[in-house]
Amino acid sequence: MRVIERKVVDPAGVRRILIRGVNWVGDAVMTTPAIAGIRKTFPHAKITLLVKPWVAGVFADNPDIDEVLLYDAAGRHRGAAGLIRLARELRGYGFDLAVLLQNAFEAALLAFLAGIPRRVGYNAQGRGPLLTTVVVRDGPTRELHHVDYYLVLLRALGWVEGERKPRVYPRADVDSRAAAFLDEAGVKGEEDVMAFNAGSTYGSAKRWPTERYAALADRLIESLGVWVLLAGAASDGEVAWALRSSARRPDRIIDLTGRTDIPLLAAVLKRCAVFVTNDTGAMHVGAAIGVPVVALFGPTDPKTTSPVGTHVILRHPVPCSPCLLRECPIDHRCMTGISVDKVFSSVVGIYSIKHKVIH
Repeated sequence: MRVIERKVVDPAGVRRILIRGVNWVGDAVMTTPAIAGIRKTFPHAKITLLVKPWVAGVFADNPDIDEVLLYDAAGRHRGAAGLIRLARELRGYGFDLAVLLQNAFEAALLAFLAGIPRRVGYNAQGRGPLLTTVVVRDGPTRELHHVDYYLVLLRALGWVEGERKPRVYPRADVDSRAAAFLDEAGVKGEEDVMAFNAGSTYGSAKRWPTERYAALADRLIESLGVWVLLAGAASDGEVAWALRSSARRPDRIIDLTGRTDIPLLAAVLKRCAVFVTNDTGAMHVGAAIGVPVVALFGPTDPKTTSPVGTHVILRHPVPCSPCLLRECPIDHRCMTGISVDKVFSSVVGIYSIKHKVIH
């Protein structure tokens, strides 16, 4: 991997850093090891993160970040005029260095317009001329797991990489809100909860069939006596409704879709014994908080986006996967090939180890 350096980045001379974060929740979680590495490389600098509002919660109380700024692309920072307005706002902070974790050309343009003297990042989307230090992406780099993709950027620059595990940091008051949610639903303190994320913001191709989630819920409730909690965005509400409508014991299924922000989601998942999920941002939040994950992959590639840690990855290999399509143009065979029996066995295996029992 080549590094083209037009202006040397001396850590001793850097006082204020702007990190341009990424735009998807799962990707944002996977940048946290790199951000930790930036903190270790520049221990005395003030680090500011610029992100879209919907991912800001990933970084709540993150000790490696001093400040989070919101890129309000739907409001005050909308369009070309909004971009210029944001650049003027950033200019007032006096940043010495911009680290562009986001690959977009716009990220480099914004840092350039903001007058930040040192601008580093990958040479994505032809933005190399706008950067003062360019890390050239080669083929193997593009195929890395996303966590490693961001860490390799730091390695190429000679910076500290940090440990590989992503982290989120829910506050104690959020933990109490999570406990209140479960208490209101009727969950007693000693009862176990399984979490599902049956939806997917990206598109229906990533979803395991809703009726199979319902069948899985029935088997877990009836065989283990657990509760099932449905996580997800407000847009997943229809999927959650269909799941509960198909289940035999909807009274043991708690629908929290659209009712949790990211810190509260992390706190709720921390209370769960197992998290069964499609390839979603919530999957990475759950893995980062430490809940055992059973992840169902179809059109996406677990080599690049699997949850980091000791988790179970289930997929049904077919020639057309990974296709990365939002909607399946044929018969969704990559997801329908994953059976309820297989997922149930994986969940029970994790649960049995955790509770040292055999069911």
